[in-house]
Amino acid sequence: MTRHLTLFALLAALAAPAAHAVEYRTVLPKQSTIHFEFRQMGVPVKGGFKRFTTQMAFDPARPEAARARIEIDLASIDAGSPEADDESAGKLWFDRGAYPKAIFVSSQIRAVGNNRYEMHGTLTLKGRSRDMVVPVAYVPGKNAATFDGGFVLKRLDFGIGEGMWADVATVANEVKVKFRIAATGS
Repeated sequence: MTRHLTLFALLAALAAPAAHAVEYRTVLPKQSTIHFEFRQMGVPVKGGFKRFTTQMAFDPARPEAARARIEIDLASIDAGSPEADDESAGKLWFDRGAYPKAIFVSSQIRAVGNNRYEMHGTLTLKGRSRDMVVPVAYVPGKNAATFDGGFVLKRLDFGIGEGMWADVATVANEVKVKFRIAATGS
């Protein structure tokens, strides 16, 4: 009898993580953010985007099956002033009339340990697509989990800030992008 109880306890312990597995699919927009920072004439400029949508499926027990798609409404930019926001709409910057969204689509998620992952995917911005690897930290929570990540975008690779703005002494080529996606699961 004791042997059967021990075997039952062992099986219950092994099954417990599966019983608590969560696949995060429902994004919480009000708790999610996308920010950026770049240097203009050596001075840091911070901004962000107010509207974006995220579709995702992430099970920490099966990260290789995860997927994500983020679409950013470029008209929702907050670049620090109304003038900067308006300037970003033009052909030299985002050319929002022709390219209203930036889109990132993951192709692979790889666990690197300690709730950290590498998200491989393609960013399409201003009609140009580039493969990238984005480090992401997963932080489980009682009611929701957060996915914090960031990367350095080279704006000239996407034709952002062309013409007189292509001078990297005026506007740096490197733009630091940071995001937090909050999501609940089932």
